[in-house]
Order: sequence, then structure tokens, then C-alpha cells
Amino acid sequence: MQDTLRHQGLRNQLAELLSTKGIVDLQVLHAIRQVPRHLFLDSGFEAHAYQDKAFPIGADQTISQPYTVAFQTQLLHVKPQQKILEIGTGCGYQTAVLLELKAKVFTVERQGALFKRTKLFFGKMGYRPKKTVFGDGYKGLPEHAPFDGIIVTAGAPEVPKALLSQLKIGGRLVIPVGADSQVMTLFERTSEKEFKKTEYGDFRFVPLLEDKN
Repeated sequence: MQDTLRHQGLRNQLAELLSTKGIVDLQVLHAIRQVPRHLFLDSGFEAHAYQDKAFPIGADQTISQPYTVAFQTQLLHVKPQQKILEIGTGCGYQTAVLLELKAKVFTVERQGALFKRTKLFFGKMGYRPKKTVFGDGYKGLPEHAPFDGIIVTAGAPEVPKALLSQLKIGGRLVIPVGADSQVMTLFERTSEKEFKKTEYGDFRFVPLLEDKN
């Protein structure tokens, strides 16, 4: 598949749609305009890639709908060169949006087949996260902490304490919390032991997988 002027036009339309839905961060909208979402999907979904919908990507996982990606990214308040930890690499679309914002991205994926496929794809496309790790997202990446921001792209029944502990003071954790449906939740670390919590309504995500061994 190629990235054509038609695809660029569809991305512009998608960004306009997202702005009507409340995405006001111009840098986030610019990133949505730049990242070729159709290349992250199976070719059978190419015609639908710029609809505001989630699609399956294999291994019982999905690529989040663009509104969800933009909403979570907007909550992160990403600035260039910030260290961002992403839990749930998936097909890499959210990773690419963060890289477009010039973040230093550390990303963790639990599904082996998806991890291998996406890491190869990053190489082909020229996307360069600081670290792409096969591992347990519940544990984060303590060896690279603290992070300016942490984004979780799967539903967690509860907030992993390890992720809170790896957040820099002043940092932001964006995580969907809940079992069947999730509430998008922002934690801002205000001191060594204190966090400000804000909830932003219901979303639906695949579950965050934990290594039970």
C-alpha cells in the first residue's frame, strides 16, 4: 500500500471531524493529519481506515478509533523530547502519533506475534521509538523511569501501582479503568505521594494483559 494525496485528503477530513468532537490541541490534530493510518491496518480495511472506528488487528486486539487516540494524546499534554511510556503497542498507530509529537517513546506489548510484526513495521516505516519491549505492561519499565507521561491503551480493572510510581512529579498517566467498560482517567502526580485524579467518561478497550506466570 502507498500513501497518496487521496489518503492525505481523508486524513484532513478525519482531523476536521475530530475537531468537531472536542479535540482542540492543534499539535494532536496535526499528528492525525500526518500519520498514514491505512498502513497500520490489513489491506482489507484500507477503504475504511479514516472512518472514526476501531478495527481488529489480530491476536484479539484492535486499533483504537482515531477519536480515542486523539483524546488520550490530548490529555497527556505531550511536549517535544518528553519521555512517554506507552502500555500496549498494538499495531503502532498510537506510537506513531506520539513520535509525530516528537516524544521519546518507550512502548511495551504483551502479545508476542503482534510485538514482532509491529517492530518489523516500525523498521520499514522509519518510526524509531527509544525502546520497543515485549513484556508485562502492568510492570511498566522501571529501568527507564521516571516518565513525563504514561499512556495505557487497554482497559485495566485497576490502576497498576508500578505505573504510578514510574511517573515524574508533574507527570500525567492516562488510563482507561474498569472491567466491562472503562472510565478514561487522568492521574497527575503532584508530589512524591500525592496524585490528582480526574475522570473523563466511558470508553471501551480490550483488556490489559498481565503476565500470570
